[in-house]
Amino acid sequence: MSSGYSSLEEDAEDFFFTARTSFFRRAPQGKPRAGQQDVEKDKETHNYLSKEEIKEKVHKYNLAVTDKLKMTLNSNGIYTGFIKVQMELCKPSQTSGKPAPSSNGCMNTLHISSTNTVGEVIEALLKKFLVTESPTKFALYKRCHREDQVYACKLSDREHPLFLRLVAGPRTDTLSFVLREHEFGEWEAFSLPELQNFLRILDKEEDEQLQNLKERYAAYRHKLEEALSEAWKPG
Repeated sequence: MSSGYSSLEEDAEDFFFTARTSFFRRAPQGKPRAGQQDVEKDKETHNYLSKEEIKEKVHKYNLAVTDKLKMTLNSNGIYTGFIKVQMELCKPSQTSGKPAPSSNGCMNTLHISSTNTVGEVIEALLKKFLVTESPTKFALYKRCHREDQVYACKLSDREHPLFLRLVAGPRTDTLSFVLREHEFGEWEAFSLPELQNFLRILDKEEDEQLQNLKERYAAYRHKLEEALSEAWKPG
């Protein structure tokens, strides 16, 4: 299994954006469903942390690090650090004409900022491996391990992976990231105009089939009536 290191700051400057003052939202109200209680509890924790709480968590995170991949908290409240992403691609990806490094099955280490989103991480990984397919065809998952149970959850493009890493701590057996293709169904890969056009074609074909069926039965009825009229003629 190969491994790779890249930085959104060094390898893809266009993926590194200026941060907002705060990107955290207040925790949503309402009780989580029983089967998802642990996952929902994590989501509530991720939604809001004060600057002091972030400072404390970064400090505790760095104390727990064993591979020297520590986080750095800047004076403006933005912090940088590392995440590891497992590549689990089911099919060969389309690449540019240049020789591309093998991606499937490898673990990639990315140096990112707390402002970087899931969407930017996906774009950076695809750029690293010269994948020319649209980033919308891929998704980043978080994999959580609790009490011998594994929970996989697809992350939205606006979530911040480094924040998830900070809250969960550095242990990858507690939280890990996986890049996969979207699991498109037969029709999900088509755009809305294409689907609407398919419906129009189906409606047209249905009308034609109904018309053909009516004509067939009309011709059959006509022949049957002719046969009956011939049978009733006096001999």
